[in-house]
Amino acid sequence: MTQHYLIRRDTSAWNLQVWLSFSIAALACAIGVWSMPSEELDRAFLAIGLFFCLFSAFTLAKMIRDNRDERVDTTPWIMTVWIGFLVAVVLTAWGLFRMKIGTWEKSYMVVSWLFLVSAAFTLAKLVRDKQEADILESSSTEKALLLADDQAPAVDR
Repeated sequence: MTQHYLIRRDTSAWNLQVWLSFSIAALACAIGVWSMPSEELDRAFLAIGLFFCLFSAFTLAKMIRDNRDERVDTTPWIMTVWIGFLVAVVLTAWGLFRMKIGTWEKSYMVVSWLFLVSAAFTLAKLVRDKQEADILESSSTEKALLLADDQAPAVDR
């Protein structure tokens, strides 16, 4: 008896929404850093902090997804990823709140920063879901072809 799996793919509207959200979040952060009324060093620190948060969010999303069904990563790696993400968030928050800028500028940067991190997690899930659906689809196609070959009558030559 063969098992049939239902492979659910995301809609094109959802794909567009996720990619647009991520692009808008990145653009909002870039505009905020670029036009911030602060010293160059403060803007550079904030840009590095935003990139650190972005890449650590992608790494955390991958580590969580990799260990979803069974643990494949070592404890030191899992701790490194979590600590890296927390350090990125804490240092970026510290740098942002110590800057001598207006409340509305800080609020704008906090909202765009959280939007970026949230969009990064959503984008990571979208990409990984597509990858897993592609793998399942290709393996089910291969199994169907093998099953068809096994059931075909043998022809003597």
